[in-house]
Formats: sequence, C-alpha cells, structure tokens
Amino acid sequence: MTASATPVTGSLHGLRVIELGTSVAAPMAGQILGDLGAEVIKVERVGRGDDSRSWAPPHWGGESVTFLALNRNKKSVALDYKDPRGKQVLEDLIRDADVLVHNLRPGALAAAGFGEDELRRLNPRLINVELTGFGPDGPRAGQPGYDPLLQAYSGMVSITGQDDAPPSRVPVSLLDMGTGMWAVLAVYEGLRRRDATGLGCHVELSLLQTALTWLSMPLLSVLAGNPPPGRLGSGLAGVVPYGAYPTDDGYVFISAGNDAAWDRLCHALDAAPLREREGFATNTERVRARAAVDAELGLVTSAFDTTEVLRRLGAAGVPCAPVQTLDQVVTDEQVAAVGAISPLPHDRVAGFSVVNLPVTFDGARLAHRSAPPDLGADSVAVLAGLGRGPAEIDELVRCGVVQAAPTPVSERVETL
Repeated sequence: MTASATPVTGSLHGLRVIELGTSVAAPMAGQILGDLGAEVIKVERVGRGDDSRSWAPPHWGGESVTFLALNRNKKSVALDYKDPRGKQVLEDLIRDADVLVHNLRPGALAAAGFGEDELRRLNPRLINVELTGFGPDGPRAGQPGYDPLLQAYSGMVSITGQDDAPPSRVPVSLLDMGTGMWAVLAVYEGLRRRDATGLGCHVELSLLQTALTWLSMPLLSVLAGNPPPGRLGSGLAGVVPYGAYPTDDGYVFISAGNDAAWDRLCHALDAAPLREREGFATNTERVRARAAVDAELGLVTSAFDTTEVLRRLGAAGVPCAPVQTLDQVVTDEQVAAVGAISPLPHDRVAGFSVVNLPVTFDGARLAHRSAPPDLGADSVAVLAGLGRGPAEIDELVRCGVVQAAPTPVSERVETL
C-alpha cells in the first residue's frame, strides 16, 4: 500500500482528552492525540480563547496560521472556570475524561481549585499531563517558559549560528513541539500503567528537559571533558566538508562523511587541486583546516548552478541536497509523493491544507475529522452531553460563563 491509501481511525478512538492548552506545547500534544483518534475537548478562555488565535500575521483566510497549524481534530468549549458555575462544568468534564493536558502558567490551575489532589479526587483514573517551562522544582520552577527563552537557557542558542555573528535560536518552536510529542508518548505510558493498576498518574514534562534531551550528544561531550562546541553555522564538528555551499543561483548542502566521498566530490566538480592540496587529504586534516576547505570548496561550487552541482554529485554518490525555500517545499514532488500535506475542508479558509503526522500504518494515514474550531463552536454540544438542558445552557451563555457559537442554543441542542 502507499501513503495515498484510505485513511484509518487511530487506536485512541473512544478516549476523552481535556486540553487546557494555549500557545504551542499543549495544543501540539492535543492535536496529535486527536489525530490518533481521541476526542479532544479544548477548553478556552471566554472572549479571547487560546493566545495563538491572535498570533498574526501571518493569516490564512483571516485566521491565525499558528492556531490553524496546531488545533485540528478538536472541539472548542469557551468557559470561565474561575466562576463557580464554570468550575462545576470543568469538574464534570474532568470526571468523565481519560487525560488532562495543560500548560498554563505554573500554579494557575491549582489556584483555580484544580491542584493534583483535587484532580485525583475528581477522577482517580485521570492521566494528568502537566507541561511547564523549567520543571516542577528548583529556583526557576515557577517561571513561565517560552521556547526561545529555553533555547537560550539550555545552551542551544550558544551553538547555533555563525561564529562571527550573534548566537541564534532555531527558528521554529522546537522545544514546544518536542515537549508536545513527549507528552503523547507519556500518555501512552500512562494508559498502559492504568490498564495494569486501574489508576491514573501525574505526568510532568518541561521544555528545559526536552532541550537537554535534544542536546544529549554535545552535553555528553562536555561531560567527557571536551570544550563546549563553537557555532559552526550549517557545519558539523567532526566532518568537513559538511554544510551549505554557494552555487551560481543558490546553495547546495553537501555531506562528505569520509575520505572516499571527498575524493569523489573533488573528481565530480573538476577540483583535483583540492584533493591534492596539503592539509586537505584526510577528514582529520580538513576539520583542522575547516575555514580554508569551506572557502576553497565554495569557490568551486559557485562556478556551477545548483542543478549542475546536484547532477554531478548525485552521479558520484556524494550526499547532497538543494537548500530549498519553503515555497519550493510546498510544491516539491517528493513532499507530494509521501503525502505530507493534504487538504482539509474548512468553513472559513478556502483551500485549507494541513501538514500530516509523519507516520502511516500499512500505507494509510490517520483520518482527519475536523478543521480547527471557532472559539466556543462546541460549547453547547459538550454541555448538553454533560446533561445540561437548553435553559441552563442559555443562562450560562447569557451570564458570560460560557461562550457559544452564534447559532441559538435551543436549535443546537435539538440537533444533537
């Protein structure tokens, strides 16, 4: 089967997840769980909702691209759970849930009456997944954590960028999204434990620990007594040539991981003098002469356009790839062939598409059930499912405890 096979339903079908998530980390976890089949109820603030709803530009059809990227396969309930009536609704949701995922400001959920003890009392089978910036202990435990701050604090920024320029962050939410991934793995572990014991558990993750996990190789190098690595741009400490080299019309990334590949590279690019130059013969020598090798090889590659460099190196078996811009990536034949991007119907965004989870099962991708929701789009239906009648729901909406879609409450309840 191929990646275009009929989508399949994930194994978490029937699992209920409550997401008290904002920004990136918890929404990422909730989206993956939703992709895997779980019913994900996203509880948002009345009026504003998830912070990422207002993170724009960039927009797509008037919607925040960040929100669109992280919130498919979810239901939205807009609820003021600091109000006693809203708190009762959240308690009912948690009693009926399998998983709670949250990344609010440290201590905020406990201050609202939903600390760990209260959650265990409400639902002993609940898998309570808490995501923070710095972790539960230590002098920074109560501080909010944002991806670029944790990239800096963890040392990641110190090794990113060119050595003659200021340090740089990785320009994606690497730690937020990585922590969301770890949260999903933790949910599966929690479910297995619950199968064995009948009890839930409290799972704690942090952006700091995710960063340290991604940095395990350079951290172990330092623990072994080596100096901290410098900033090498696109280079790699132990291999030269390795990185992005200029062409006549762009850049090509080249990785010559051994001396045989270096010989083939020099032959393919008509650069025999490089192979014969003193101090360039072995990888160990080239690492010591990194700046000179990179400069000389850049002069060679600059004499060709990108297509020609790729043709020559590809024929010689030297690992290489074009440095593509994102507008090239979204139309790339290989990206299309693996089915990485697919359309998803959206009421407000014409031509909406999503980046799928990077897995298939027997050639089939997981099915998408719904586009990212309007704020409060499912408030009425979810409350009705908790046993609230039309009059009570109308009153909660009127008082501002609940925000609902503009369709009259009575009509929405009657169509459930």
